[in-house]
Amino acid sequence: MKNRICAALLTLVLCLPLAGCAGGASSGISASYPAEPSSGADSGMQAGKAYTVGILQQMEHTSLDEIREAVEAGLARGAAAGGYTVEVVYKNAQGDPTAIRTIAEQFAAQGVDVIVPIATGAAQGAAAAAQNVPIVFSAVADPVAAGLVDAFDRTTGNITGVSNGIDVAKIFALADELTPGIGTYGFIYNEGEVNSQSIIEKAKAFLAARGLAYEEVTVASSGEVQQAARGVIAKGVDALFIPNDNTVASALPVLAQEAIAAGLPVYPTADSMVRDGGLATVGINYTVLGGQTADMVCRVLEGTPIADIPVELVNESSVVVNGDTAAALGVDVSRYVQ
Repeated sequence: MKNRICAALLTLVLCLPLAGCAGGASSGISASYPAEPSSGADSGMQAGKAYTVGILQQMEHTSLDEIREAVEAGLARGAAAGGYTVEVVYKNAQGDPTAIRTIAEQFAAQGVDVIVPIATGAAQGAAAAAQNVPIVFSAVADPVAAGLVDAFDRTTGNITGVSNGIDVAKIFALADELTPGIGTYGFIYNEGEVNSQSIIEKAKAFLAARGLAYEEVTVASSGEVQQAARGVIAKGVDALFIPNDNTVASALPVLAQEAIAAGLPVYPTADSMVRDGGLATVGINYTVLGGQTADMVCRVLEGTPIADIPVELVNESSVVVNGDTAAALGVDVSRYVQ
């Protein structure tokens, strides 16, 4: 798909707190991207028009923050290229399902032009609460299993977006290369996150087909991650595999410290989790993911119906390693260090 050069000056102002929003949710930030002169805007663009996009972030952690920042930057480029104005209103639900629904309802009542929920829980909450507003999700590993769409190419409702589906085979192949001889993996995840369940099931099937074992510990909150790490390490695992789990990702530095102390590698599914202490992954570039999402939002703002915009997979992944973690574990990652 043709990538549109989709910002301009960025001015941040604090918004008033959401009425009725659950405790702990962010009061939000509004960013206005003014139009700039553009001689090359596509004929379908609405030059001079003003749009509002509501970004609903499930919680705050490195991966989701990176996506949001890339979405905002992409929308700003789009506003500049198209000669129109985009006001971005950002709200963070801090992991609270009630806040997610409240924010989505507030966005719908305010008449935003598009809602961009970041992460699976946020997308599910937005889909349930704002059925008459175009929704473009970002970072939903399995939108079919999450009940958002019937299929990637069937977006007949008001929702589409960009999936960060994971190829677990590539990650396990990298683990075999960097730390050969792993017989048992440890899984830590929140079984309440559909995105995590989908990836874990793929991982279990992959390991079972190769006669490898796994141990698992589930968590319900980020505060449980450290104890879960200690628990699964005590089971005698040789490495940890962490899915695209928002609960665990928010405490990844703590988990990584426990693993390094035990001399174990952590193979997460996102580049940001490697930066937070994991050893390595074949991970999705979340800046690319956010930019791809912004491109899709621009198409909606320009008038393309959701039904004509199928769900996309993020179109770029690469091997990412953490040199400090590798040094602490004595693992040679020189092949992947520029």
